Amino acid sequence: QVQLVESGGGLVQPGESLRLSCAASGFTIGRNSVGWFRQAPGKERELVSCISSSAGSTYYPDHVKGRFTISEAMSKNTVYLQMNSLKPEDTAVYSCAAHLGTGDCSILWYDYYGQGTQVTVSS
Repeated sequence: QVQLVESGGGLVQPGESLRLSCAASGFTIGRNSVGWFRQAPGKERELVSCISSSAGSTYYPDHVKGRFTISEAMSKNTVYLQMNSLKPEDTAVYSCAAHLGTGDCSILWYDYYGQGTQVTVSS
């Protein structure tokens, strides 16, 4: 059974950093694809990063490129999202999601989602 559990959210000031964790079970992250999504109140869910390492695929939209970094810890079956230079507009619920398979992770359909973790950036 696929399960995804996020952690690491919180309240930070603009310019600060957070690292989100996505602990996966029921599948092996290195052989599949994992994405990080966020949804702010009144806005659509958006993909902010993804990785399909066996396909050599990672993705960041322009507005987070250079600030967010996705990585995998195979021994822990965990995917991380390091977020630096956070801005108030990064405030959202962040969820990780899994696609069982590989490919261009930015265009895959993600079937499994975690519960999400709140990130609030405010002074």
